[in-house]
Amino acid sequence: MPRASSHRILTLVGEALARREGAFYDRLAEGLREALVDGRLPTGTRLPSERDLTDRLGVSRTTVSRAYAELREQGFLVSRRGSGSVLVLPEVPGGRVDHLLTPAALDDGVLDLTCTAQAAPAGTSDAYARALADLPGYLSGTGYYPSGLPVLRTRIAQRYTERGLPTHPDQVIVAAGALGALAIALGALVRRGDGVLVESPTYPNAIAAIEGAGARPVAHPFDHLTHDWDVPALGERLRTSGARAAYLIPDHHNPTGALMPEPQRREVAALLREARVRPIVDESLAELWLGEPPPAPFGRFAPGAISIGSLSKVMWGGLRIGWVRAPRQLVDQLAASRLRLDLGAPVLEQLVAVHLLDRLDSVLAERRAALRAGRDVLLAGLAGQLPDWRVRTPQGGMALWCALPEVGSTALAVAARAHGVALAAGPNFAPQGGLDGWVRLPYVLGVEQLSLVPERLAAAWADVRSGRVRAAAATDRRIIA
Repeated sequence: MPRASSHRILTLVGEALARREGAFYDRLAEGLREALVDGRLPTGTRLPSERDLTDRLGVSRTTVSRAYAELREQGFLVSRRGSGSVLVLPEVPGGRVDHLLTPAALDDGVLDLTCTAQAAPAGTSDAYARALADLPGYLSGTGYYPSGLPVLRTRIAQRYTERGLPTHPDQVIVAAGALGALAIALGALVRRGDGVLVESPTYPNAIAAIEGAGARPVAHPFDHLTHDWDVPALGERLRTSGARAAYLIPDHHNPTGALMPEPQRREVAALLREARVRPIVDESLAELWLGEPPPAPFGRFAPGAISIGSLSKVMWGGLRIGWVRAPRQLVDQLAASRLRLDLGAPVLEQLVAVHLLDRLDSVLAERRAALRAGRDVLLAGLAGQLPDWRVRTPQGGMALWCALPEVGSTALAVAARAHGVALAAGPNFAPQGGLDGWVRLPYVLGVEQLSLVPERLAAAWADVRSGRVRAAAATDRRIIA
C-alpha cells in the first residue's frame, strides 16, 4: 500500500489551498480529491495521520479532521483501525464506464488508454450548484431550447470571436457533444450514398456517424510523421471522389495531434471552395495546445465552413454539451436537421456549461499543464523502452500516434491487456481499412500512471514479436472517445 508523506500532500494540494474561496478544510479535501481523480495519488494511498498533517500545515487538528471527514462522507476515504486513512474511488452503481465505451470491464490496476477523456476539473460541483440556483428562472417556460439557451450561445459566440472568427449568437446551435453536432451537420448536408472526405487516420466515432447517415467515407491519407496534409493530393482526391462534404480536424488532429499551419489552411480552404465541398471542421481539441497557440479557426479562411466543438475534452464528457457554428445562410437548414434529432440539450447542463465557460481560461491552463507533463513522461519512457517506435511530438491534443516497426497493432492490443494496459488498435482509426502498423497512446492519465505504460508496452510488444500473441486484423467498432 503506497504512503504519501505530509510534504508530498502539501505539494499536491498547494494550488487548492492557495485559492481564496471556501473554508480551509474544504479546500484541503478538494485538493486531495483532485489528486486522486487525476492519478497523481493512486487509489489505495495511505494518507498521513491527522496529527502529522496538522503539524505540517500549521492548522488546527479540527481543520484536518473535518477535511478527512468530508472525504469519508463522499466515499473518497476509508479509515480503519490499525490501517490509517486510505484514499479510494467511490463505488458507482453500474460501473464507472459504460460497456459500450470499453471492450470489457477492466480489472483493477489496468491502465485504460482507449479514451482521450479526463475527469471533471475542480469547481465542477460548484458550477452545478450555481446552475441549480439559476434553474428556477427557467421552470415557468416549456424547457425546450432546440437552438440552446441564449446565454450559452452568447458565451460560445464570444469565444469564437476572441479566437479570430467573428460570430453572432444566432450562428450557434447547441448540441449533445461534438458527435451530436456532427450528426446535425451531416443531416443537413448529405444524402444516402454521398461521399464525405475524411483524413486517414481519423476519429473513429466520426466514421461511424458518417456511415450511420448513409454516406460513405472517402479517405485522404496524410503523412503521419511529418504532419503534412499533402494539399496537391487532397485537391486530386476532391476532384475525383465526388465528395459532397469534408470532415476535417485541423487543430491537434485526433489521433495524430497534427496541427494544420495557416498557409495550408488557406490552400485547403481554396481547394474546398473550388470543388464546392462543404467543410465540417471539428475543433474539439483546438484549445488544448501545448506549445504555441494555433492559427485562427479554419472558418476564418473558409467562410462557408461549419465548425463543431464540445466541452467534453476540455471540461467533462458527462456534460454532453457541444455546438455547431455555421454561416448565417445555413442556420435554418441546420436548425431543421437539429429538430429531426431531438428538442434540445438539458437546461441544467447548459447552465452548468455557462458557469464552467466563465472560468475556461483557468481550466485550460490546468489542463495544458497536466497534458504537457503526461506527454513528456510518455515520450521519455517510449524512447527508453521502445526506441524503434517512431513518433512525432505533438504540439497539442491528448495522444501520441506511434508508428510500430512492423504491422501488429491489433495483436499488441490483445497482448497489452495481459500486461495491464487497454489499447485501441490502429485499424479503429482507418476509414477504409489498414493502419495496423500504428497505435494511439493517450496521455490523459496522471504522470505516475503514465510512467508505468512504456515498460508494460515493451513486454507486450515482445510477446507480439516472439509470436506468442497473434490477433486477426479485426476492428473493434465500439465507441472510442
